[in-house]
Amino acid sequence: MPAPEILWYVIPREGAFPWEPAGRRPVDLAYLQQLGIAVDRLGYDGALFATDLYDVWPLASALAAVTRPSFKPLLAVHPGLISPTLLAKMALSFSQLFGPDRLRFNVVNGSTEQLRQSGLHLEHDERYELSAEYWSIVKRLTAGEVFDHKGRFYDLPGAGSSLRELAPVQGGTHTPLWFGGSSAPGIEMAAEHVDVYLTWGEPLEQLRQKLDLVRARAAAHGRTLRLGLRLHLIVRDTEEQAWAAADHLLDVTSQATYTRMLGNGAEDGVGWQRQFRQHGGRVPRHARELETHPNLWPGMSLFRPGPGTAVVGSTRQVVERLQEYRSLGVDTFILSGNPLLEEAYRVAETVLPALREAD
Repeated sequence: MPAPEILWYVIPREGAFPWEPAGRRPVDLAYLQQLGIAVDRLGYDGALFATDLYDVWPLASALAAVTRPSFKPLLAVHPGLISPTLLAKMALSFSQLFGPDRLRFNVVNGSTEQLRQSGLHLEHDERYELSAEYWSIVKRLTAGEVFDHKGRFYDLPGAGSSLRELAPVQGGTHTPLWFGGSSAPGIEMAAEHVDVYLTWGEPLEQLRQKLDLVRARAAAHGRTLRLGLRLHLIVRDTEEQAWAAADHLLDVTSQATYTRMLGNGAEDGVGWQRQFRQHGGRVPRHARELETHPNLWPGMSLFRPGPGTAVVGSTRQVVERLQEYRSLGVDTFILSGNPLLEEAYRVAETVLPALREAD
């Protein structure tokens, strides 16, 4: 089995518990470039630049400028907020400046309420219809095609004609698409259009069923997808130390944060709903009360949006859990830990060697 691709995570507002002001480091470009250089030199294959208060493009460009060509930024992008032609132009410009075969897109469909704030008034299933059309256009544009397109959402005569001089940098290949969606429309969109299917951590059997469905739907389109997993890690020398660290996060989180996050239970994203059911909106006295499978803890979704499952345990236990996911066909991991800089070192020095040796 080939060695897995392993990415880290980069976001401007970070720290020991960055969902609280007291646990957040100041946003500083020099520090973030230090983080990027560390992730690169520690042997990660790249990093996910996640949606946040700050836009991903300036930060990814700043870090691409100080890292090696082997460091591949994965940029979270909401389809529909800018035109597909402009996004393709940005991607090809990035490849011209920082090198081909570096940039990847993480497709983020978002929630209905979130996208309304940006002027995009589409319900859940309509967002996936838009996404399918949007990314089919972007793929063709970044591969250098010139074509006429007329669909439900876009009418583009001569699409790509303005990008002729930029397009050759990618040699006829499109900017790769990574995407995670758990609803039926999301899985169908992934099966037909994306290159890497991403999922959040879930108990093994539950995840096996979802990945089997994704494979079956991709096969129906004559395609094979790579499979990736987004996980937070709380790894320490011993299991007791790891769970104590998780307990500490519960202790330092404010009631205001809990109230805000537990109020998100009505979000229309199926992945978020699956995650929310793991803790049922309950804040425990001790983190381990929410352990849903050996070393799997859904408590991170009590603190912040996004992937809410952490693997909590000793180095040996964390490696064992990641290897279980490998046995399901997962060949890509996007990992994180707080603070990002210190935990990038800890994971690179403990988990990564064991995970790669096991292959």
